[in-house]
Amino acid sequence: MINFLWFGMMIIGLMVAAATGRIEAVTESLFSSAEQAVSVAFSLISIMTFWLGMMKLIEKSGLINWVVKILRPLSLLLFPRLPRNHPAMHAILMNMSANLLGMGSAATPFGLKAMQELQAINEEPEMASDEMCTFLAVNTSSITLIPTTVVALRAASGSLYPTEIVGTTIIATICATTVAIILDKTMRALSRKKKKRR
Repeated sequence: MINFLWFGMMIIGLMVAAATGRIEAVTESLFSSAEQAVSVAFSLISIMTFWLGMMKLIEKSGLINWVVKILRPLSLLLFPRLPRNHPAMHAILMNMSANLLGMGSAATPFGLKAMQELQAINEEPEMASDEMCTFLAVNTSSITLIPTTVVALRAASGSLYPTEIVGTTIIATICATTVAIILDKTMRALSRKKKKRR
């Protein structure tokens, strides 16, 4: 769907440029945007390498395991029907920890593994289970302490203080996760009421 939207915007832009006699502006914009994209990409490589290296040190030092221990009580509240030592619980905890530390690339494999494990115990394979919906809500809104990618983009764009968004990011992601959990619990309660009426 998003591909059609982008394609539509490009076509409309070209038609407006042709109708107003400014088709040469499109060509100039294409070349300048391509040049800017390449310079931002190269800037991002160095910054992302640094932050991913830092995150790898956090992982290797065992700090991520410490974060997993802190998150375990929360995960038991969020997923009460999931056995404590189930492989899905471990994958969920690792995903939450990686997201918390801003390791999005490390969080993705754990997220996929968690969904596979949750699907394996899903009683209705054609529908997402409650645990799958909760995990998706928590994973998507995810509290983040170090927004690595955004910091890297700000630095690549020439921001003088690229890390000044860390505080507001923590507040925003806490709010997002809180709202996601409340909505998940509310929708689940409404769903149960509907099933009881039937």
